[in-house]
Amino acid sequence: MSINFNKFVPRPGLVNKQGHLPDPSELVCVEVPKVFDQCLIKRCISYSEGPDTTTTDYELRSNPLEDPKIYIGCRDFKITLTSIEKIPLSCEDGFKKLIICYTISFYADYIDCNAVNRSELFEINRQDVIGKFYCPDSLSKASGSNKASNDSKNDDDNIIKLEMVADVLQAVLHEDEKNCKVLDITLGYYIIVKCELVVQLLIPAYDYCPVPKAPCEPEPEENVCDKFNKAPVPKFYPDQNLTPLFPDCSTDYVPDPEEDDGSGHCD
Repeated sequence: MSINFNKFVPRPGLVNKQGHLPDPSELVCVEVPKVFDQCLIKRCISYSEGPDTTTTDYELRSNPLEDPKIYIGCRDFKITLTSIEKIPLSCEDGFKKLIICYTISFYADYIDCNAVNRSELFEINRQDVIGKFYCPDSLSKASGSNKASNDSKNDDDNIIKLEMVADVLQAVLHEDEKNCKVLDITLGYYIIVKCELVVQLLIPAYDYCPVPKAPCEPEPEENVCDKFNKAPVPKFYPDQNLTPLFPDCSTDYVPDPEEDDGSGHCD
């Protein structure tokens, strides 16, 4: 049964039913970064003096703080790729050994003894080695008329991208050996290392995305009392954490004579 294209409105959305989309109107060629390889770096590092290891970093201790009282939390995690070295592997074409250096930065917030909110910037410089990573060189060279875009590109056509999710697992306020108040951090993070190459891909398409129907307008301000009166009555008590008194009813349920007290059964 053919699908009526006139009744289909092309728009971004979740494809939750197969066979309910009409045939695409055209095949288009787009130029996009394509991921050729990726790997995951998972680290849990704490403060320790000396050279960095896979579990320690001396930069996870703050500078001396001014009368800290309470640690609040950390925010604004960022990662910056500072340098990368690619060493070709002679045994396999396209594979390289990567040595990546990156900086993780974030702010730690705390309250001092005068009830003033303060922040301390942490910058963690790390290095990781990926022994075997598929990072092929581009077979073609490109040149365009857009000078700004050409100036922003490196001589290397490969794009090495880092994506990070990080969180502070523990933060301890204490005095160091010099009787200075410091904050020691235990940081956990995940980094996805991606090798991308700009390629032309042929993809099916319907058309340009339609223009939204409704204009972008601010929502009208609602009286706070009217909003309160329309809201449902909240729960007065928390949910109880109880286990069922009886097993779930099912067709294959057979009561245990030793456990059956005659108070009830599954029909």
